[in-house]
Amino acid sequence: MVLKKLQPLLEDAARPKVGQNLKYDINVLANYAVQLRGVRYDTMLESYVLDSTASRHDMDSLALKYLGYKTITYEEVAGKGKNQINFSEVPIEQAAAYAAEDADVTLRLHETLWPRLAENPALVTLFEDIEMPLVPILAEIERNGVRIAVDMLRAQSRELERRILDIEREAHAIGGQVFNISSPKQIQEVLYDKLNLPVLKKTPTGQASTAEDVLQELALDYPLPRLILEYRTLSKLKSTYTDKLPEMINPKTGRVHTSYHQAVAATGRLSSADPNLQNIPVRTAEGRRIRQAFIAAPGYKILSADYSQIELRIMAHLSGDAGLQQAFRGNQDVHRATAAEVFGVGLDQVTEEMRRNAKAINFGLIYGMSAFGLARQLKIERAAAQAYVDLYFARYPGVKDFMERTRALAHQQGYVETLFGRRLYLTEINASNQVRRQAAERAAINAPMQGTAADLIKRAMIAVSHWLATSGADAKMIMQVHDELVFEIAESAVDTVREAVRACMTGVAQLDVPLVVDTGVGDNWDQAH
Repeated sequence: MVLKKLQPLLEDAARPKVGQNLKYDINVLANYAVQLRGVRYDTMLESYVLDSTASRHDMDSLALKYLGYKTITYEEVAGKGKNQINFSEVPIEQAAAYAAEDADVTLRLHETLWPRLAENPALVTLFEDIEMPLVPILAEIERNGVRIAVDMLRAQSRELERRILDIEREAHAIGGQVFNISSPKQIQEVLYDKLNLPVLKKTPTGQASTAEDVLQELALDYPLPRLILEYRTLSKLKSTYTDKLPEMINPKTGRVHTSYHQAVAATGRLSSADPNLQNIPVRTAEGRRIRQAFIAAPGYKILSADYSQIELRIMAHLSGDAGLQQAFRGNQDVHRATAAEVFGVGLDQVTEEMRRNAKAINFGLIYGMSAFGLARQLKIERAAAQAYVDLYFARYPGVKDFMERTRALAHQQGYVETLFGRRLYLTEINASNQVRRQAAERAAINAPMQGTAADLIKRAMIAVSHWLATSGADAKMIMQVHDELVFEIAESAVDTVREAVRACMTGVAQLDVPLVVDTGVGDNWDQAH
């Protein structure tokens, strides 16, 4: 009865709504055939756009931070742990106070946050043109869900189990004893006390480190660290995906439904959870096999549309470097072009190793990598890596100039911006601790690229969603993974949708270099990639 009375208000687009994490409310109401319209302000996103690096953007944290007010917690009304009751069982007097406070605090937060946001027109535009229009789109993608081939994943789980047991046996043989391969303490004893491997790094407590980066370096020369890394990778894939995904299928829809978080990553990127669909490896055979289990319904195909080398293209645009821009405008393989420049050879003389090294330099510099880091990655002397970096900057002076300008600006104003005005505050940029300061400088260089890429894919989702809604095409967006959008499309509509998606994605911004979108179609996600 209440819902029936509220429905006309909730569905009236002319009545603006303000909420906290409205995507959740959209999906809950959709379960009752109520379409929430007029979604205007989301206090979680107001806080996020104001300062993405702030600790948390949940209501309780925001109420305390901006209103100095401590809200009633869910546990206070519903209890904790095994004694927790369903909200529908909470006595109406308590439930009413809790729910009414939520609504009151949300409005008060909006009245506090909006004037702050309004002081910066670029942030208002970012909020109104990118973040808010994305809310109902993400809600729809979550509801669409993705089909999973359960039998395929179960078979893969069994294979992974066998491989994991083989690795354990092999590791025990090399270590000369049975030990728990999941225990850092036991790994430490076998690697350093028994096998006398060199200690490359120590933990804060003075113990020899068994961290990922340490094992990766040791794995270049020793078999056991390599096996431990492989064990960790396969165990994570098995527990996170091949075992877990079949259990996460919604019995009503027969699909897996992730949740996209819009206010987590500092750079503006979306993240995915329960399950995380953005961390399935694309470069390993095991990761690709998991992607094969993401399938289209009968009569449909999977389409993947992926921005090509987006961050490098953004670097070419932001830096204005003529050489880098020329490589992209000429539709050259940019890593091959970089290799030709750095190693002083013709394009036709670039070897695969030269290209691989150039790729490491291109991406390394985007992430603010030092010559020391590059030397480790390429497994060469530091002096040789420094020579590569010097040559790179000599050939692409605009890139060096952009990096120096960005670093100086970050020190001066305490933040950097994306092409669309998204701000990333760098609290450690002037820290006295050198390690923290350098990490902030690296973030300052990378954030405009990664943040602009995040803004572009969000704009693309809005453009594509609008086209899908107005074209009536039998297609739906089912996933977003960093620079990639994934669709489920009727076989008869593949060519039309493919071209429309490409046009939408390449048309969301005018850069000084062309935006390029790679597309693929298949019966599953791996085939389409």
